Amino acid sequence: MIEFDDMPDLRRPVLICAFAGWNDAADAATSAVDHLIESWGARPVGGVDPEDFYDFQVARPHVGTDDRGMRRITWPGTQFLIASPPGSLRDVVFMRGIEPSMRWRQFVSEVLGAAEDLGVELVISLGALLSDAAHTRPVPVSGTATELDLADKLGLESSNYEGPTGILGVLMDACMRLDLPAVSLWASVPHYLPHGPNYKAALALVARIEDILDIRIDQSELREDAAAWQRGAEQYAEDDEEISAYVEAYERDHDAASMPEASGEAIAAEFERYLKRRDTDS
Repeated sequence: MIEFDDMPDLRRPVLICAFAGWNDAADAATSAVDHLIESWGARPVGGVDPEDFYDFQVARPHVGTDDRGMRRITWPGTQFLIASPPGSLRDVVFMRGIEPSMRWRQFVSEVLGAAEDLGVELVISLGALLSDAAHTRPVPVSGTATELDLADKLGLESSNYEGPTGILGVLMDACMRLDLPAVSLWASVPHYLPHGPNYKAALALVARIEDILDIRIDQSELREDAAAWQRGAEQYAEDDEEISAYVEAYERDHDAASMPEASGEAIAAEFERYLKRRDTDS
């Protein structure tokens, strides 16, 4: 059962979600959601009771000290937050947590039941996967939608992935069965880099959220983090001959195939993003 505290009336809400774990290579998806939560001043309004959905030997609770010096335990789970993005006619509901350990169908049923009660009109899920992408090139972001016209409208690349899926795949399937419009965005992150937040991939996901919601999002801090990540990735690659050779081969094999991306439409889309962000960052 999901219970909300002090929930106001929401304006055409959108649900944006990300889960740590299998769906979140290099923490890219959760980093993107965390940036939006901070940028828009989202506030917690409820959560999913973890008792029925988490194996606490896999996702262990943490013990720590609160502001009063008292010891307390923080349980793993899924939290809901709400925000009203500046300049948007929509409110946003965030779902941020750890991928559940069990009872996925029940979990998704409860989540989408709560979404229906809140009047959610669109679900956007964010994920990230390890791939043969290179840190020297733009982050590939693929996407799927539950409706063909929605995919065409948003210009999403179709994913041809077949294989094991995570909670996001189950969520998308349930949205399709309920005729709830949903979009799933996946950033590809280089497999050869050490584990750690990939802010360049997080930035690419935030840029796609900006396109979908047609609003300006302050990305200045995230761009700084992405630039620092890029410098670290370049240094790491320079120090490893095998990785340097792999990156050179990737650039040689893939650059020619990527030339169509430098089309007039792609350049125009990037220029529109620049115009939207210019006022926000000034």
